[in-house]
Amino acid sequence: MSGTDRTMHIGELAERTGLSLRTIRHYDEIGLLKPSGRTDGGFRLYTEPDLERLLLIRRMKPLGFTLDDMAELLRIIEARATVTAGTEDARDGLQRYLAEARSRRQRLQEQLAMADEFIERLTRLA
Repeated sequence: MSGTDRTMHIGELAERTGLSLRTIRHYDEIGLLKPSGRTDGGFRLYTEPDLERLLLIRRMKPLGFTLDDMAELLRIIEARATVTAGTEDARDGLQRYLAEARSRRQRLQEQLAMADEFIERLTRLA
């Protein structure tokens, strides 16, 4: 991390993402989101790329992706960013996750439509 990178403490990261400190610490413990640095006192420091990574993780949760899925997608994204990585494999991995996300979104949309219909029926009965 260069000296010009803006950093934030875990509290600001939690505030900006809407996640709890406990969740962020858990993600650190399991290796899903490691802080970019630490203060002399040992406090975690995060950067904007860390924030973006956490926001991606946060968006995967409602779609039912597991922590392992999240870790795999993050590895794919990191591999895609490196010049030496198999870019075709990374592209295929991203396409696979994109297709799965679209499929899961469609299922949620169908469930939401059923919930709306249910509420409408109850409203007519009330």
